[in-house]
Amino acid sequence: MERSASVNNSSEFGGGHSSASTAGRSTATPWTNNKESPNNEDDSNEDDGDTLATPAKVTDPLAPRLANNERVLVVSVTERTRETWGQKAEFLLAVIGFAVDLGNVWRFPYICYQNGGGAFLVPYCLFLIFGGLPLFYMELALGQFHRCGCLSIWKRICPALKGVGYAICLIDIYMGMYYNTIIGWAVYYLFASFTSKLPWTSCDNPWNTDNCMPVTSENFTELATSPAKEFFERRVLESYKGNGLDYMGPVKPTLALCVFGVFVLVYFSLWKGVRSAGKVVWVTALAPYVVLIILLVRGVSLPGADEGIKYYLTPEWHKLKNSKVWIDAASQIFFSLGPGFGTLLALSSYNKFNNNCYRDALITSTINCLTSFLAGFVIFSVLGYMAYVQKTSIDKVGLEGPGLVFIVYPEAIATMSGSVFWSIIFFLMLITLGLDSTFGGLEAMITALCDEYPRAIGRRRELFVLLLLVFIFLCALPTMTYGGVVLVNFLNVYGPGLAILFVVFVEAAGVFWFYGVDRFSSDVEQMLGSKPGLFWRICWTYISPVFLLTIFIFSILGYKEMLGEEYYYPDWSYKVGWAVTCSSVLCIPMYIIYKFCFATKGDCRQRLKDSFQPDDSSGSVVPGQQGTSV
Repeated sequence: MERSASVNNSSEFGGGHSSASTAGRSTATPWTNNKESPNNEDDSNEDDGDTLATPAKVTDPLAPRLANNERVLVVSVTERTRETWGQKAEFLLAVIGFAVDLGNVWRFPYICYQNGGGAFLVPYCLFLIFGGLPLFYMELALGQFHRCGCLSIWKRICPALKGVGYAICLIDIYMGMYYNTIIGWAVYYLFASFTSKLPWTSCDNPWNTDNCMPVTSENFTELATSPAKEFFERRVLESYKGNGLDYMGPVKPTLALCVFGVFVLVYFSLWKGVRSAGKVVWVTALAPYVVLIILLVRGVSLPGADEGIKYYLTPEWHKLKNSKVWIDAASQIFFSLGPGFGTLLALSSYNKFNNNCYRDALITSTINCLTSFLAGFVIFSVLGYMAYVQKTSIDKVGLEGPGLVFIVYPEAIATMSGSVFWSIIFFLMLITLGLDSTFGGLEAMITALCDEYPRAIGRRRELFVLLLLVFIFLCALPTMTYGGVVLVNFLNVYGPGLAILFVVFVEAAGVFWFYGVDRFSSDVEQMLGSKPGLFWRICWTYISPVFLLTIFIFSILGYKEMLGEEYYYPDWSYKVGWAVTCSSVLCIPMYIIYKFCFATKGDCRQRLKDSFQPDDSSGSVVPGQQGTSV
């Protein structure tokens, strides 16, 4: 593949040869592109080149600075060409697919109307501009410049904080344990939809109780349960056979089979890296938009839809005086864009060096936020219709989280003409939304470990991905039990929910305070030809770290609220939950201690320097200049 042209394009970027003389013997420079060497361990950022290039002059700022008559012995190494995306669109679709997930559909519309409707967009947009977008841009630029995952990158930024990378890998495992199960629920619904009559339409099924009553019935009361609710709880989950976390019961085979199918899809999407994932995202990233538009057209044509949309957008300005509205806005924008999970680093590391990551950050983050806004119209048009059908208010038919997409929306679909068709495309949309996000989370860990251990793992990617997914599937089996729905919510809060906020704060501190905003801006200048403006540098130095720390503190104080009131959690579960959170967070201080005490030498000052300053021996990250010198 050809490299993009760059303002920094100089002769040393080519895949040519030059010589260094030591004791009369010529050896190759670090940027030699020797394709025939079998011992290829250096993950280069350079595309293969077939032409020779002139060696860098001494006056070049990137060339080694040598004193008069000084000679350098350079060990001959070969570059292993790092894959790049087949097309620019594949990268954009992968990032959009990761950022646009199930939360855009089931969380944003709910917290928007709960926190002031249209007024909520004010803090939401402010936190996007000053908090979320700078972090999003930072990760895309870091990954593209250093061209490695969340583990190897720290030796070039702040070696002592490599524990951040291990924490991210552990968080991604926790996510894989429950997120794929949620996608499995959607797969179950999808197969159940291939009938002449949707099974959650009536109350004459074996799993229904005496309290079941169609929502269209005039006698429907708060004590009654709808067919859709009983289908989800008593057919899909069968949660009545368990007792939450106290007794979760055995694994439900049909549900486990659906989740297993999800893991199979994930494997064949990730096993070849960007070569396979780049093709899959054309379907998984674009299909949800086609379905959303179809559902929007259908939704706004329903009676009562206008009232639902008014309820969604009508601003309640007085609610902006409540600090909870601002905290919810900050949390939503952070978890929606998804910095800190290592995914943006991994995906952008397969870009060409001179790709315009600044423009990509603006495009993808804007599309993500607009998708959330669009999903609100899709959801609230249907909620308005349901309120019209039930002759009640909208706040009595709406639910947050899984209940919205697995109970309320299927309930509405069941009352429409052509309900089977609408059900099939709706759950196909949920599946594709979820698959994109799980691709991204797992790719972050896979890229990190393949880059960090190229000989043991990188050369055996297909086998490693297989073993990793088998391991995560086995760990996820408890979420497929009769009490698994409680564990899913539990892992969502204590797995990534709390830990990721602290991890990203440390990541931002490492990049902006230890590595330095000036140095980071110079890196961006090498790629794009100009330094980031004053706005970005101020956000990176002050606003973004404070933004993260504030969300983290308020999340810690309100962790029980994050768990919700729908399920019961025994006292012992809180201790287990904090242990799960600490298992990833403690990776950071533990690695700092290891680096300072065991991995460095010299006095205290020298150890601190080696621990918190970039490791120059890792070689240049500029294409064509990566190597090892002695």
